[in-house]
Amino acid sequence: MDVTSRLEWHPLLQDPTRCRSVKPRASGITMVIDKGLGLHAFEDLLQTAAPYVDLLKIGFGTSPLYPTALLKRKIELAREHQIDIMPGGTFLEVAVAQNAVAEFFDMVRRLGFNAVEVSDGTIELERLRRNELIRRGREADLNVYTEYGKKLWGSTIDAEQLLETVLFDVQHGASLVTIEARESGTGVGIFDGDGQCRDEELLDIQAMLPDPGRLLWEAPLKQQQIDLLRTLGPSVNLGNIAPQEIFSLETLRRGLRSDTFRDPRRNGGTLQPE
Repeated sequence: MDVTSRLEWHPLLQDPTRCRSVKPRASGITMVIDKGLGLHAFEDLLQTAAPYVDLLKIGFGTSPLYPTALLKRKIELAREHQIDIMPGGTFLEVAVAQNAVAEFFDMVRRLGFNAVEVSDGTIELERLRRNELIRRGREADLNVYTEYGKKLWGSTIDAEQLLETVLFDVQHGASLVTIEARESGTGVGIFDGDGQCRDEELLDIQAMLPDPGRLLWEAPLKQQQIDLLRTLGPSVNLGNIAPQEIFSLETLRRGLRSDTFRDPRRNGGTLQPE
């Protein structure tokens, strides 16, 4: 008999916040960006961290750079571990610009992707065209994640435009709307040129939306993750997490790291928005 199979940490030591749910989750989504992991590294990642990953993005337009068999295997492994996997939104923007959208969706389905990202971070996308892309994704039986914001340095969030985008995207079938921050996390969206969170703007956006749980905040830097968790709580949806940072983020979510630790003798032991 394998004695180790009966060994398990006490629940209060696994999750002092008592807030973390298991997959499939409706909140507390973690999206990881894969910028070129080989198959063995990908297998190791899933072996150790799959329970803490909900969505995986094959970053930018890297999908066609992989050997097809290798990419297909990565997709299969992700799906086996209950992870939505999709090409980066920039790749669909390339397809739009090259008038190859039908070919894009055909290949996405044939490879086995179960999700797609609709964005206009680099190109201009008319509202009707955006609706059409969301619809095509849903008709292809894909989970659709959309993105709001431009990748251009210094671009900010227009609250009214964001509200309209979220309402229309969700109405047409999007699961979540991602707030752009790029992989650098600096000078875009709610983050200033030093990567610091504009807290007042964040709270204004949160208060404005009828269902703020529909947002996924790109937050590649540790301090950004801490700020969002402290402000919005442990069940905030976070994205563009580097593979090597998955465990770090999970400990932050659960209060297992000093940055988000709460002493139950003083405050009830749960991580609450500050």
